[in-house]
This record gives sequence, C-alpha cells and structure tokens, in this order.
Amino acid sequence: MRILTSAALALGLAFALHAQAADGDKNSQQNKMAACNKEAGDKKGDDRKKFMSDCLKAKPEPMTQQDRMKACNKDAADKKGDERKAFMSQCLKSKA
Repeated sequence: MRILTSAALALGLAFALHAQAADGDKNSQQNKMAACNKEAGDKKGDDRKKFMSDCLKAKPEPMTQQDRMKACNKDAADKKGDERKAFMSQCLKSKA
C-alpha cells in the first residue's frame, strides 16, 4: 500500500512540475509578445504583420563580457578567496 501511495505522490509531483514548466514557457512567450507589440507602435496591416513576425523570431542578443562579469559578480557576492576565484572562472565560461 505504501508503494502505491508513494507512486501516486511521485506521479502527481511530476505532473505539477511539468505544468509549472509549461507555464514558465508560456509566460516567456507572452512577455516576448507584449514587448513586440509595444515596439510595433502604430504600425498597421502588412507592415505590422511582418514586424511582429520578425520580432517574435528574433533571438536575444548574447550577453556582453561586461554584462556577464556583472552577473557573475552579483552571484559571487557571498564567496571569498579561492572559492570566489574558482566560481568566477566557471561562471564566466558557462554564461558565454
């Protein structure tokens, strides 16, 4: 009986996590749509359709080295010495 209960809880948790991940993707797409709509301004008709299509397909700009350094520094605020040095090295490599 405990095995069935554990399996049911695990299955429920898996479904909840999947639904939450799907909502995150949806919110991201909604945010992109809202930003593109705002940029489109007063464009109308075919101009607006083309602009929206291009805007929604666009990939985000990669982080600059300076932005990457700022983000890593913020994440490393509680680290010191060799631990910080190792963290910064790995962080700067992974966010490329």
